[in-house]
Amino acid sequence: MSKKAPRAALKHHMKKNANIRIGKNADLMAQLNLLMVLHRLAEECRVKAFEEKSATIKTHHVRAVAKKLLKSTRG
Repeated sequence: MSKKAPRAALKHHMKKNANIRIGKNADLMAQLNLLMVLHRLAEECRVKAFEEKSATIKTHHVRAVAKKLLKSTRG
C-alpha cells in the first residue's frame, strides 16, 4: 500500500489559502480526489501510448493527456 500524505500538512495547506471552515474529513476527501485524478491520468496515458504502439508511457503521452484531463476536471 502506498504512503498517505501527512494529514497535518494537508490541513495546513487547505486552511492557509481560504478563510472558510473546513470539515472534519475534508483532507481525506481531497486526498481521495487527487488519487482518483492520478489514476485516471495513468489510465489515459496508457491508452495513448498503446495507440502510438509504444510499450512505455513517455512524457509526451502525459503532456498530451494532461491538458485534456485538467480541462475536464475543472469545477
